[in-house]
Amino acid sequence: MSPFPSQFIVDAFTDQLFAGNPAAVCLQPLSEALMQRVAQENNLSETAFLTKTGDGYALRWFTPAGEIDLCGHATLAAAHVVLTQLEPGRQQVTFHTCSGPLPVQKRGDRYEMDFPAYTLSPVPVTEAMAAAFGARPTAAYLGRDLLCVFDREETVGGLTPDQEALRGLEGLLQHATARGRAADCVSRSFAPKCGVPEDPVCGSGHCHIFPYWARVLGKDTLVAWQASPRGGTLYGTLEGDRVKLSGKAVIFAATTFFLPGASPMDLSQKP
Repeated sequence: MSPFPSQFIVDAFTDQLFAGNPAAVCLQPLSEALMQRVAQENNLSETAFLTKTGDGYALRWFTPAGEIDLCGHATLAAAHVVLTQLEPGRQQVTFHTCSGPLPVQKRGDRYEMDFPAYTLSPVPVTEAMAAAFGARPTAAYLGRDLLCVFDREETVGGLTPDQEALRGLEGLLQHATARGRAADCVSRSFAPKCGVPEDPVCGSGHCHIFPYWARVLGKDTLVAWQASPRGGTLYGTLEGDRVKLSGKAVIFAATTFFLPGASPMDLSQKP
């Protein structure tokens, strides 16, 4: 049998190549140290590592700088690989993660993920925030990440933040958001603490962004546009303390690792 790829590169939250957010999905069992080195070598905002466990998969996410607790676009990419390449007859997969079980359901041409919503606490808008973003937010909130709200869509799209100054702000990532015109909201996500200047489309960030706008707009189902240079569309429904987050995905490439003492997965070993 021919070897199965060690890794896929998937553009998530888009149905077009070279848009959305690219993530690597690694299928080859690796030590934690090698996971980190592979993530550094990929130099993408996230590399997802999958291991078959019963009827689901263990899933871990690494940025070039280290492991994180939740990642939306790499989970979407992993689900696309599982449900189109590994087990194309299935419509649902559950990932077992450090944030708990994350089920993903294929619904038409979208993948719907069930994620925890972050609790947001209001924090004062500071001069440090204004200096870091290059514009003054009208409000700020803290969950895992810092969420800064701006009054105009154009302000968010035109931000050229100071990456070192962003490092000095609270939160693992720093998100800028505003009410949108074509979409309910627009946003951009910056992650210098994770070695990623700008995350092109951030799923876990929308576990902050969707709960905020659901409350402000008085609606539970929203469409968001991530206004990075690549751009991407996210669909969200707030259900209590959970966010049903969905989007599309397309595979860009399949690659094989050449690592000492490691061999790629065989098709005969595929689930």
